[in-house]
Amino acid sequence: MGEDIEKEIAKDEMSFFDHIDVLRWHIMRSAIAILVFSIAAFVFHRQIFDTVLFGLLKEDFPTYKLLCYLSDNYPGFEGMCIKGMNLTVINVDVAGQFSAAMSLSLLTGFIASFPYVFWEFWRFVKPGLKQSEVAKSAGIIFWTTLLFVLGCLFGYFLMAPFSIGFLSEFSISEKVANNITLANYVGFVNTSVMSCGIVFELPILSYFLTKVGLITPEFLRAHRKESILANLILSAIITPGDVSSQLIVAFPIFILYEISILISAWVNKSNVKI
Repeated sequence: MGEDIEKEIAKDEMSFFDHIDVLRWHIMRSAIAILVFSIAAFVFHRQIFDTVLFGLLKEDFPTYKLLCYLSDNYPGFEGMCIKGMNLTVINVDVAGQFSAAMSLSLLTGFIASFPYVFWEFWRFVKPGLKQSEVAKSAGIIFWTTLLFVLGCLFGYFLMAPFSIGFLSEFSISEKVANNITLANYVGFVNTSVMSCGIVFELPILSYFLTKVGLITPEFLRAHRKESILANLILSAIITPGDVSSQLIVAFPIFILYEISILISAWVNKSNVKI
């Protein structure tokens, strides 16, 4: 039905409410896709919790095994070995476990359906672009999805382990035990994964913001030092404190920022505005 509405309304004659109606159908189809994947994730929630979410607490987690291998065999990586987490996850709410399952299922559903959701967003935006702009945006769905997935993987395999590892070992007193609520733990991991997925979209964001004239390559270059400082501070907070682990976390963000500058310069040079 949404497809029919789009075909019946001439693009040049669409009113504000026509656009809202078309957008409503894009949102509805995206919501249905997220719901379908979320239901599938909920069906297998026990496997997802045991293997994926609580895998971060196990000594044989791939990141910990790699860090211990580097720490034992290569100079400069000493002290990076993490052997499991010194914390216990507890549930203190009657509906806590059900709420955690719902939360994780929704996140999994969104990540799994992200390519389709972004495709729906692009279908809504695309008619308003010129043909030359559409041609220059070829492959945007692929690159946006790839960056988002890489960001989520970065958050899960690097950001979350380093953060949880550091915070679980940090202690203000031996009298305080690390008993973490289930809701807090699930929320922390979800935030780590999603925030990195969004941060990795920086080159795509740079592309569109440069097109609409909100940023320039000169602006990004002028604020390079501030971005490097902020990146290093964040890396220092979430890592054990040694230089090697800080660089492992910070390096991808450096690369993304430099890529964003190059993309902004390319868009600015083409002098194409939306």
